[in-house]
Amino acid sequence: MDQLTSTLSPAVSAFVSRPRHLFIGNRFVPAADGAVRATVDPSTGRHLVDVAHAGEVDVDRAVAAARAALDGEWGSLPAAARGLLLARLADLVEAHAGEFAELEALNSGKPVTANEYVDVPAAIEHFRYYSGWPSKLEGGTIPVIAPDTLCYTRLEPVGVCAQIIPWNFPLMMAAWKLAPALAAGCAVVLKPAEQTPLTALRLAELVVEAGFPAGAVNVLPGDGRTGAALVAHPGVAKVAFTGSTEVGREIAVRAGADLKRVTLELGGKSPNIILDDADVPAAVAGSYEGIFFNSGQSCVAGSRLYVHRSCYDQVLDGLVAATREAAVGPALERGTQLGPLVSAAQYHRVRGYLVDGLAAGATMAAGEVPPVEPSDGYYVRPVIFTDVTPDMRISREEIFGPVLVVTPFDDIDEVVTLANDTPYGLAAGVWTRSLGRAHRLAERIRAGMFYINTWAAGDPAAPWGGVKASGIGREMGRANLDAYLEVKTVWAGYGRP
Repeated sequence: MDQLTSTLSPAVSAFVSRPRHLFIGNRFVPAADGAVRATVDPSTGRHLVDVAHAGEVDVDRAVAAARAALDGEWGSLPAAARGLLLARLADLVEAHAGEFAELEALNSGKPVTANEYVDVPAAIEHFRYYSGWPSKLEGGTIPVIAPDTLCYTRLEPVGVCAQIIPWNFPLMMAAWKLAPALAAGCAVVLKPAEQTPLTALRLAELVVEAGFPAGAVNVLPGDGRTGAALVAHPGVAKVAFTGSTEVGREIAVRAGADLKRVTLELGGKSPNIILDDADVPAAVAGSYEGIFFNSGQSCVAGSRLYVHRSCYDQVLDGLVAATREAAVGPALERGTQLGPLVSAAQYHRVRGYLVDGLAAGATMAAGEVPPVEPSDGYYVRPVIFTDVTPDMRISREEIFGPVLVVTPFDDIDEVVTLANDTPYGLAAGVWTRSLGRAHRLAERIRAGMFYINTWAAGDPAAPWGGVKASGIGREMGRANLDAYLEVKTVWAGYGRP
């Protein structure tokens, strides 16, 4: 640890030099039972820092703090004041941007340069975008049939929200969840993934510095049992989850039984299509980033690539060449393009799919099967499979690693059938010079988002989410605000003069 901290900035070194606690009611406190979990640096596989691990008693404490905030200072704040607090939080994250980029690299294995240019700016802009919404949330008047009657609606916060986020974009996912809920006036209990709690806990320190009332934001590091306790808690009115489809189904069942609101942003096996008229160099570059960014650990990864047979060889050659030149290495090294996978468990999961793909008869056109056991970090070089059939697991299941399957096709109807042959429906895309063909494909392919000559574009104002097994509801934009608001209808009789 001493050798590691000597290479870190003073702020990050200080942050990881002592155990981290739960954040409840604007105070950092140990878990009620004293439980802790070790966090690991994915670039080395070595112990990083111990973090408190929340149990059911801690869930009770956090939900009670959130409820007290709603019934107290946080719930009585004017809408404009909520907006100012969110704007102040955005400014504070921006002031500490370098620290967050470094801490995210250290805890999640994502290259520090990717954090500097993608994750941290996206988190800042999310808080900044939603800071403008509180004063714009308006009810309306309704011209009802009844005489001498005023009927109007109020938009009110749904209540205490449990927000469960994944390990692949820890800071950005925290911002995606917190910003709309706070803009709507809800109080939040945020559960970061057990592998990557550090940026959420650093963000909690800035919540206090920004001036948020106690209990408006609470942060509970923990595992699936912590999340299950939050979902089942009777004081929680709304659950927001980003993660696997398997866990999302379990949450939906429990939330449905309790009639709680729920939004789910789940997995994907997204089809990316290159037509015969595409700008091939641009399509190769975009498709490479679409699957291998964050070492493929993205729900929106373009993991199924369908290429028109007329340009298949050219595209494949370009992708194979790019993977051979990829700089895979430690997340804190500025020359690194692809960092390690997040954990030993994820390393073994991805490796298992590589072995299974070869056993099923696919050809590994690029990459290699890594050693059975990782050493000095959880590194997997980018892999490309060809000779893949639609029934193979590597073609049907979400791998969540740097693994691309490439398949040729001959006509539009064929590729639409291939693209839609999946239980998922998060994203899809096409590379073509024909806008007419692009928009027709956007209409025919079943997905929540569709990209034309780009991949994974996003903006805080643009809704994000999927269909089928990829989720329920939308993140971002006004659409996500609605998930945190209740509509109350008020009737008032004038009485006769």
